Amino acid sequence: MMKKDKVLTSYEINPYTMMIRPAGDAYSEVIEEGARYLVSSRPFDIVKKSCEYFGSSYSGRREGTKQLIGITHKAPIIVDPFTSIYLFPTASPSSPQCTWISHDYIASYEKNGPYATDVMFQNSERFELPISFYSLENQVSRTAMLRIKFTQNMRRMENLNKNHLLHKRVSEPNGAY
Repeated sequence: MMKKDKVLTSYEINPYTMMIRPAGDAYSEVIEEGARYLVSSRPFDIVKKSCEYFGSSYSGRREGTKQLIGITHKAPIIVDPFTSIYLFPTASPSSPQCTWISHDYIASYEKNGPYATDVMFQNSERFELPISFYSLENQVSRTAMLRIKFTQNMRRMENLNKNHLLHKRVSEPNGAY
């Protein structure tokens, strides 16, 4: 439940964050699995601060997306690669109407008019968002593409490390160091 009498002054995105949406000019409503918070920061500011909390800048995360999948506008980002937090914006990130959605929590979505889409989350909560069905579908697909490319790169690195260790053991007498 969102507490209307208490406003949080800061918030870090975490594995329970489902969505961050604007709530007035300088506030955000953060929807977590099982909780809601009102935060005295705009959604984009929460995203930027959370990227920094996890060791990178927003521009660094955005540049990573560009390098991995070539997307530069309304780019999805990896907020934290360790806990697999992937978010995507529903509009230009600098737009006051931009909502950020966690890719992990989307269960389904359906058209609700030309410029609105109902999004159903894994916990059965449903929200109408001011984004066309096509745009939301495109953002979900881009984020999936980012996840796949990042995962492929991580697996490739793991395999290189395994092969390197195996080669090192074989080439050393008795496997000793």
